[in-house]
Amino acid sequence: MKEEKISEEEIKRATEIIQKIDAYYSERIVGQKKLQRALMISLIANGHILLESVPGLAKTTAAKVLTDAVSGEFSRIQCTPDLLPSDIIGTQIFNYSTNKFETKLGPIFANFILLDEINRSSAKTQSATLEAMQERQVTIDGKIYHLPDIFTVIATQNPIEQEGTYLLAEAQLDRFLLKEKLSYPTIEEEISILNNIEEKKFNNKESILTLEDIEFLQKTAEKVYIDESIKKYIAQIIHATRYPEKVIDASLAEYINLGSSPRGAIAFMQCSKALALMKGRTYVTPDDIKELRYNVLRHRISFNFSAIADNISKEEIIDAIMKEIPTP
Repeated sequence: MKEEKISEEEIKRATEIIQKIDAYYSERIVGQKKLQRALMISLIANGHILLESVPGLAKTTAAKVLTDAVSGEFSRIQCTPDLLPSDIIGTQIFNYSTNKFETKLGPIFANFILLDEINRSSAKTQSATLEAMQERQVTIDGKIYHLPDIFTVIATQNPIEQEGTYLLAEAQLDRFLLKEKLSYPTIEEEISILNNIEEKKFNNKESILTLEDIEFLQKTAEKVYIDESIKKYIAQIIHATRYPEKVIDASLAEYINLGSSPRGAIAFMQCSKALALMKGRTYVTPDDIKELRYNVLRHRISFNFSAIADNISKEEIIDAIMKEIPTP
């Protein structure tokens, strides 16, 4: 099968769209460049993203800014222990005037869904999003309802608070294309935030693009070239997470309870193509894979209790694996 190449006109248009979104984001969000990059990758790859940080670090604002930029539809779902699956996907309601049941679709039917503090919802409610995230459809009373073509779930979780929270299941975590950890702003960035609020710079919500522009980005990213040697590089990395004792020191390998599924390899490929396009390239390089290593793997490697007791980080294990895999 002959691969379709990206034309000069396509790469030029893609670059212009990405630059417009970057400028729009930078005008409204101070700092948080890692968040910007992760959101852009998930948008171009049409995947879902898990954000981990303490409250107040612009996660909700960034999701709204992204939605406003592309004229998309935004839904915010505040997760609580008493949230029901029907509160997310919808349900059947009896209409007394017609004497019939009618389907009321839930807030998940939007382009960008913010699941705020997802770990506060029960396992039953979390599972309600699995079909939506993977199959891009929901089932209500036996009938299938398809979600929009552009559909991104942006979930947040607070790693500090444990009371009233539920651990995300491995199957749930695996549905997220990326996981990004956010940090506090610098002193200079915090001063800029105060100045921007005082000058009301965050109030402008004028759109600069359309959803058709995002569809163009997604289709263009699919045509980004990835060499067989890089695919092999990805496969070796994923394989090493499953059998770490064959690759890294036994003292580190013993901390891993479960490695990545094939979704990790797929995520590497999809995200590296998106990252290459963001950098104005029509091909993936090994450095793209290295740059994405934490985002793709940190939620796909499961630790045992010894790792937690010894304060071993996922990033430390990932770096050890990457160091041992030959770069093509």
